[in-house]
Amino acid sequence: MRYPRAFEELIDALKKLPGIGLKSAERIAYKILEMDEEEIKAFAASLINAKKELHRCSICGQITDQNVCDFCADERRNQEIVCVVQNPKDAFAIEKARDYNGLYHILYGVISATNGVSPRDLNIQSLIERISKGKIKEVIIATNPTTEGETTALYLAKILSDKNVLVSRIAYGLPLGANLDYTDEYTLIKAIEGRRKM
Repeated sequence: MRYPRAFEELIDALKKLPGIGLKSAERIAYKILEMDEEEIKAFAASLINAKKELHRCSICGQITDQNVCDFCADERRNQEIVCVVQNPKDAFAIEKARDYNGLYHILYGVISATNGVSPRDLNIQSLIERISKGKIKEVIIATNPTTEGETTALYLAKILSDKNVLVSRIAYGLPLGANLDYTDEYTLIKAIEGRRKM
């Protein structure tokens, strides 16, 4: 026996979200059916409103409902450092650590030959334009430590090499509380390479 058509359509729509497979989509669909009509209307309105109101910051690319995001508009932030991240949620993850006080630049992806993503597909040109204005002294590349993230970091380091800015890469290696005997070789190699004087 099959689900009713409207329920199937709801499941199919939910499966388009990242990390949502068939079972999760079914659970969410059943939960939605338990909501009253006012909750459903508010939920649908929030989806439509988010799509209508949110867009990319004209400077860094972060999501915002203004022309310039809160990061770029905050004059108390260090205007000489820009942290380059893959997507908006990475910037918010760094913010949660409450230690970084510079600006951000969102690439919206990484270079990936297998997925057909080239440097032209990323938000790189506006980064170069920001740097050319002369205020930025350091660019921290904070792409993920994957093959694509490393490729992107190396590409950025190369194109920024003649821009009179310090280009640095976030350190990575062992997380706090990790055991060496359970850690993969690549992580151990990067942890040793990223060592610092004590």
